[in-house]
Amino acid sequence: MKKRYILIALLAFAVSSCKKDFINLTPEDSLSPDDFFQTDAQIKQGVAAAYVPLRDLLVNDYFTSEMRSDNTHYQPAPTDRGTAVVYRENVSDWVNTSGNDYVNAVYYHCYTGISRANIIIGRLPKAAKATAAVIANVDGQAKFLRAWNYFKLVRLFGGVPLYLKEVTKAEDAFLPRATADQVYAQIVADASDAIKELLPPAKFPQSGEATKGSATMLLADVYVAQKKYAEAEALLLTLPAMNYALNANYADAFSTTNKNSKESLFEVQYLEGTAVGTQPSNFIYLFLPRTTSTALITTVATGTTGIGGWNTPTQDLISSYETGDKRLDASIGVAEGTYNSSYYLTISANKSIVNYTPAAGKVGVPYAKKYLHPPYVAANNTNDNWPIYRYSEALLLLAEAQNEQGKSGTALTSLNLVRARAGLAAITETNQAALRAIILHERRVELAFENKRFHDLQRSADGLAIMTAYAAKAKTIYSFLPANAFNITIQKFLFPIPQPEIGINPDLTQNPGY
Repeated sequence: MKKRYILIALLAFAVSSCKKDFINLTPEDSLSPDDFFQTDAQIKQGVAAAYVPLRDLLVNDYFTSEMRSDNTHYQPAPTDRGTAVVYRENVSDWVNTSGNDYVNAVYYHCYTGISRANIIIGRLPKAAKATAAVIANVDGQAKFLRAWNYFKLVRLFGGVPLYLKEVTKAEDAFLPRATADQVYAQIVADASDAIKELLPPAKFPQSGEATKGSATMLLADVYVAQKKYAEAEALLLTLPAMNYALNANYADAFSTTNKNSKESLFEVQYLEGTAVGTQPSNFIYLFLPRTTSTALITTVATGTTGIGGWNTPTQDLISSYETGDKRLDASIGVAEGTYNSSYYLTISANKSIVNYTPAAGKVGVPYAKKYLHPPYVAANNTNDNWPIYRYSEALLLLAEAQNEQGKSGTALTSLNLVRARAGLAAITETNQAALRAIILHERRVELAFENKRFHDLQRSADGLAIMTAYAAKAKTIYSFLPANAFNITIQKFLFPIPQPEIGINPDLTQNPGY
């Protein structure tokens, strides 16, 4: 009898399990993607996720946007010729191929950010429980992020596939390349919408979210790249009314105690610590020379033999600073020591770059000091944000836009504000061509190690000549270069479309020269 009751119970369970409502695949204790983007809190969480790929991008972008220039190079690693090292060296040496993982990572991380922005933008019209003000703000943030990522892509790769909606079907995932003009048109549309929807900073320090000032600066940057100088000037002149200004000291712009300051138009956020929810950076460990101990510089003893040696300031950059320029000491430091047989530096001192001469029997290796702010809570765990746009760059863009319109005398005002903070004499030159070169140089030293230099060389009429001259010097300085290094051509001012993308998408074409 007992067995019969058990059998009846099992049959009853089997029958009930066939009912449609029993096999409902939507858990009652959680929200489905279709139900999630409804409230103010939910859409804010959604757009927050669109910022995250910026952190992944930044651990690769200095290869493509700084080391590709005359600003930085790398420390040789003759005892480590693995692909992870060689691929990164190849970017700086101008010999990378379409299979280079570090160039390709920039492409992929930009599209990850674009994809997340597209999800938010597409789902906001159905956010029935969200308020109009929050919807507008979130849409503005998402469009700023989408525009910024496409601006990075179009400068590095040229025309790229233009994804503007959430991909939900396989056939939507494989688009041909849009033209560069089409990509720029979308960037302008998105940035313009963001300016309308976002608000200026309510206070300083800011929250870290994109603001009207962020979008204004982005669109002005785009207009300068397009040589639409009058439009750029008009936008840049609106920034002072939003209460942006220079910090008193250059180094304050990078201080971990002064994040999101009045000088910051947009920066990528990091938070040191080991607790759940922290998002530490580790840039200084990547930029120090390869060593078995960083203790004399970072206060935390750890080795960088497997991760360091990148983005090393070149002598060409160091020599370009004018005598008395305060930015030199704030931007570059020197790790002094001796190399062992494995080409690891045993650091014996941390010294200033100003008037530096190595001690007897020692060598000095420069590094990007603007990302050094110890003490640290743990190794590879720092609190440095990454600056994307600063007000000093806005001033230099304004000077450039005005000079290109023949307003050279007016351009001196904003240019000299930047120079005065650096402790330098005012520029009086008003010849347009001469002032153009001065502004390009000023951007080089003001924005060093902020992933700006290669983009500046791309849009400069002198970019090819500058890199060709640097390449000739580099071949005499660096004895470890491959034979085909620094074969500078105008075609290589664009990177190749990743080969894995071309392999799965027959509609994609490759850039010339690759």
